[in-house]
Amino acid sequence: MKVVVLGAGAWGTALALVFASRHNVGLWTWQAEHAQAMDSARENREFLPGHAFSDALTVGSDARQMLAGADLAIVATPMAGLRTTADLIGGLLPFLWVCKGLEAGTGLLPHQVVGQTANTAPCGALTGPSFAEEVAQGLPTAVTLASSDIGFAAEMADALHTPRLRIYANDDIVGAEVGGAVKNVLAIATGLCDGLGLGLNARAALMTRGLTEITRFGVALGAKRETFMGLAGLGDMILTCTGDLSRNRRVGLALASGKPLETIQRELGHVAEGVMTAREVLRRAKQLGVDMPITEAVCAVLDGHIKAVETVERLMGRDTKAE
Repeated sequence: MKVVVLGAGAWGTALALVFASRHNVGLWTWQAEHAQAMDSARENREFLPGHAFSDALTVGSDARQMLAGADLAIVATPMAGLRTTADLIGGLLPFLWVCKGLEAGTGLLPHQVVGQTANTAPCGALTGPSFAEEVAQGLPTAVTLASSDIGFAAEMADALHTPRLRIYANDDIVGAEVGGAVKNVLAIATGLCDGLGLGLNARAALMTRGLTEITRFGVALGAKRETFMGLAGLGDMILTCTGDLSRNRRVGLALASGKPLETIQRELGHVAEGVMTAREVLRRAKQLGVDMPITEAVCAVLDGHIKAVETVERLMGRDTKAE
């Protein structure tokens, strides 16, 4: 199978590396200079250094040329690039996306964004607990491939799995996308909690109540409750909230130290989707009448309305209620 990965950041590169063990893979970047540098070095020194490209992996910056004759495309851009990249693919080629979040300004989930493009081919989301560095190293990883077309999800899961990357098919694309999006907000919250030295009890409480927020929000959007107890929900949340490779957790840790958000994002060098997603989740939750106090507290810190330490007083000072 010919697979083209659109987006040569860390995650796109990691997927290209692992799928090249079974398929002919093309890795696209919009920057010609970046493509030339990767082709020359046979690795992505800018975003995922130290992992050599196999002969089955080609790189380039001409998307239409690379997509010609492809059997599957994988969109590995940040959420902000999903709409334009889906348009670039056109309407006939099956594709997956791995970005997590809600679109800025519209509050749409990825599949809703894709639904507004000209694409009519089978498509779906590849999501779950997965750090690019560990996938590139070949460490065991399990993820979810969600699509409203369960037959397509099962077919792609079978075609793409490897001995170290296990893929589970799922037909709840709303739940899978909500889990992937909102866990980034909770990772910022957990980073704040740990950065303030609030202890393991506080972290456990925060993550548990955070999972309740994810579930409440997802169900209101039409997701299945059980999805949030799987890889796309609980699994992704645990990894992103506790793993120090998590960009969103690192944002929270830095906010707790008093760094300005603008400085944090500049120093990070990568996109932390939870920053923009938090605001979109809160806006959409209010439209739905869904209570999300942790998300609201994170937004207040991100927007500079309260200091990090004040989030504790805000959350602990809420009226008591049954769990």
